[in-house]
Amino acid sequence: MAQQALVIGYGSIGKRHDAVLSELGLRTAIYSRRAIDHPCSYQSLDLALQDFAPDYVVVANRTSEHRGTLQELKSLGYTGRILVEKPLFSELGDIPDGMGDAIRVGYNLRFHPILLRLRELLQGQTICTFQAYVGQYLPTWRPGTDYRDSYSARAGEGGGALLDLSHDIDYTTWLLGGWSRVTAMGGKTSALEIDSDDAFSLLLDTPRCPVVHVHVNYLNRTARREIVVNTTTHTYVADLVGNRILIDGAADDHPIERNETYAAMHRDAMGPDTGLCCTAPQGLALMRLLDAARQASIEHVWITP
Repeated sequence: MAQQALVIGYGSIGKRHDAVLSELGLRTAIYSRRAIDHPCSYQSLDLALQDFAPDYVVVANRTSEHRGTLQELKSLGYTGRILVEKPLFSELGDIPDGMGDAIRVGYNLRFHPILLRLRELLQGQTICTFQAYVGQYLPTWRPGTDYRDSYSARAGEGGGALLDLSHDIDYTTWLLGGWSRVTAMGGKTSALEIDSDDAFSLLLDTPRCPVVHVHVNYLNRTARREIVVNTTTHTYVADLVGNRILIDGAADDHPIERNETYAAMHRDAMGPDTGLCCTAPQGLALMRLLDAARQASIEHVWITP
């Protein structure tokens, strides 16, 4: 496992990555263009790479800056492991040449014990319908901050429910073997003071299931993240907030610590490939799906990969 980690960006998610990596025993440093309160920080990426010499880098700045940050890391000669906070980019594009094998994308919900249990339960089953729902009220999402000042409020910085809550689109395609076609509806539906989309619904056909619905929004005043799956033999209801899965109504609880999924993801991203962590090609494939969903919502058509 890596010994020294550089976290790029020190917003709420950068602070969480820093805390988790420290708990895992790594020495951490922060690169941020603004002055911050941290024992080891740099305002120059070049200096951070030379002086701190990390063997693991977490890209946790604004989504719109991810591609430029990867290009800068390449130009400065960094060749170690990289975790890019989800989503990979704010718009569809290419990964810098030669960096793909080193990159993982921060879809930590793949390591949630409820999702891992659901994945296990669905093995070998015929899936009839699959529905994923996530909603969280943006003004109360990040306590102590004004939601109107967050990147989530600004489409140009990579904000919007479709990108911000793409966890649920990622695990859907991960569990169901990709996607065969998609149509969608979404956009700005509420009075929130944002210029990004606040709700999106995707209807998909996938290799493992012909009827798939994924809904994401910034509007739910009670945070909710739930999956309902009907197979030919069972009904599963997976509650990722309450950490419970119902199997034909019978509860199966899986208590989880707050940072458990992040710690598991980092260990995986720094170690041998297990097939769990989202790879760069998978991250790009998801970007193509999100792009197709936007197009479908405008043109009112079905789109294939």
